[in-house]
Amino acid sequence: MTAQPLHNRETLLAWMAEREIEQTTHDHPAVFTVDEGHEIKAAMPGAHTKNLFLKDKKGRLWLISARQDTVIDLKAAPRTIGSDRVSFGNETLMVETLGVKPGSVTALGLINDVDRRVNFVIDKRLWEADVVNFHPLTNTATTALTQGAFRRFLSEIGREPLVIDFSADLPPAAPATI
Repeated sequence: MTAQPLHNRETLLAWMAEREIEQTTHDHPAVFTVDEGHEIKAAMPGAHTKNLFLKDKKGRLWLISARQDTVIDLKAAPRTIGSDRVSFGNETLMVETLGVKPGSVTALGLINDVDRRVNFVIDKRLWEADVVNFHPLTNTATTALTQGAFRRFLSEIGREPLVIDFSADLPPAAPATI
């Protein structure tokens, strides 16, 4: 069996154009973490994302996409998503399944997961955002999609996300003291 060629930025954007999935892509210097590039992100409207590529102790793979300011408790997440203890997936698995390297993890990488090895989880706040921003398989650009366009992307690749409200997992705020 011949391996399916993986999409890259150019083929992903061409694939979207062929399907009339509207997007706007902005080039920028490489950004490797959520904390980097705040100035770049400030110039782009919409919800910016953090994406966690995880593997559980049974070998199942997970991609969690959330708004960049969402707190995800990795000890509580397995219970929330219906998994076992999780750890970060390695680069080999990331490239093999999503076609990306560390620093470029993105929900748009699901286009490369033709064997559907990765379970997709999206934070409710991101699922409800009007505009979402993801790397287009490289961390040197950001692609903005309306929520409708993002959902169309998921529909075109045959993916239905598990929508989770990660803010519900947070412990109640401590009472203010004076």
